[in-house]
Amino acid sequence: MRLGVHISIAGGFLQAVARAQRLSCTTMQIFSRSPRGGAAPVLSEEEAERFDRERREAGIEPLAVHSPYILNLASPERMMWNRSLALYREEYARVGRLRAQYLVTHVGSHRGQGELAGMARVAEAINRTLDGADSSVMILLENTAGSGQGLGYTFEQLAVIRGQVEAKERVGICLDTAHLFAAGYPIHTDEGLDDALASCDRTVGLSRLRLIHLNDSKAAFNSRVDRHWHIGEGAIGVEAFRRLLNHPSLRTVPWILETPKKTEAEDQRNLATVRRLIGESAPRAPRGHPPSPEAQGVSPGKKAKRVLLRSRADKAPAKQNTASARFRPTGVNRGHGRQPVGLHRVAA
Repeated sequence: MRLGVHISIAGGFLQAVARAQRLSCTTMQIFSRSPRGGAAPVLSEEEAERFDRERREAGIEPLAVHSPYILNLASPERMMWNRSLALYREEYARVGRLRAQYLVTHVGSHRGQGELAGMARVAEAINRTLDGADSSVMILLENTAGSGQGLGYTFEQLAVIRGQVEAKERVGICLDTAHLFAAGYPIHTDEGLDDALASCDRTVGLSRLRLIHLNDSKAAFNSRVDRHWHIGEGAIGVEAFRRLLNHPSLRTVPWILETPKKTEAEDQRNLATVRRLIGESAPRAPRGHPPSPEAQGVSPGKKAKRVLLRSRADKAPAKQNTASARFRPTGVNRGHGRQPVGLHRVAA
């Protein structure tokens, strides 16, 4: 199993390799520039070649680069979309110079103009990026927590975007555990994890899953809130991570930690937790048996508050135009509110 963390490039790309080695990483993820914007650091061919050589000599494989947060490939605003496309194409070429295998991509927000239209704009941006690009870098579409008007919170949406890309073999997916949990996939239970992976396989295909972001969640289940937390200390819980890390369908997928940190010691602590869980089996509840609040990462004192949170979310009026209303999450899982188990077409 390949295990690593998101590594800072402060001080240069070579420093990132040294940090990964100190943590005994066998894979890693980086930003190639500030995720918040601004000019990218100069990358000479000599530095790129040395970075690639030292990384491979350290046995760190694959290398994933995360695209900048400021991109919105789903934007309906032409100027914003054009700027995002230009930066994305520049980043794709830069990632190729770094000899990375993957470019992890947030698909963006439709800004109220409909999910279908937004997904089409993302696919168009990817098509324009890949067209004529001489690079083996695979684009990975990352799932999201489903907050606001963001796209990518269901497997079906990722499949729709990928389905509109001409060079489909150059596009895979990256799954974030905290995002899955917050979007309503019950990966914190043994039955829910199996169902979620089966749903992923039916829609996108597990063969296209190339990377997993391993994060616990500080936010509640189905909350649509993206808050990463330390492994086993959040709402997903340690038993769920034991099942995830040892699931037979996920054994060959690289894992990247994106847990909060101020120092390397916090990465070391989370990595130690994960390494301890690998190879340990977790008890399985009988299929169809409702999980306890504790198994869901909910302490008895917090259960009422979480139910209220879900209740408010379910009662909130949906703001969709005709295009976005054609796809809706369906399915209810024992009082957990809306579940993105599948999407069905409804009348426009």
